[in-house]
Amino acid sequence: MKKAIFSVFILFLFLSGCKTGQDVYEYELNEVSVNPYNSGKTKRKTEQQYISILYANLFQKAISANELIEIEKVIASIGDKELVHEVVVSNFMNRSGIIVPSKADMLADKDAFIRDTYKRFYVREPSIAEKTWWINYITANPQVNPELVYVSFALSEEYLFY
Repeated sequence: MKKAIFSVFILFLFLSGCKTGQDVYEYELNEVSVNPYNSGKTKRKTEQQYISILYANLFQKAISANELIEIEKVIASIGDKELVHEVVVSNFMNRSGIIVPSKADMLADKDAFIRDTYKRFYVREPSIAEKTWWINYITANPQVNPELVYVSFALSEEYLFY
């Protein structure tokens, strides 16, 4: 008898736990299009464009035709394009006449420095995440100076595209 009552009780619990017309929940979401930071930049710069734009970004004036041709010949003679870009950037950074803010100016207004650098090299505003990362990086690393930041932008993947 106890076994039968227990079986009926278990059957009752099982059947009462099952519902046939369960509530259906629907969540309405707004579609959001998320694009990478450089989604509009699909064309790779030619070596001539890279050199000309880099020179203009660093010196705020156009490169001479003779110097452009000379640098293009050097680039064409070397197979490793990343290495040659590092050499070109290093060469430009070691010249006099380069227009770079002072470290004191960078530290005085990091937000403006980062925005100006993004506009100068990437021709766009930085995202909030990018700006926050750079502010934290500059704050945590006292050895960072504007020249190092400019080199990192000039050698970045995004800078190779327009």
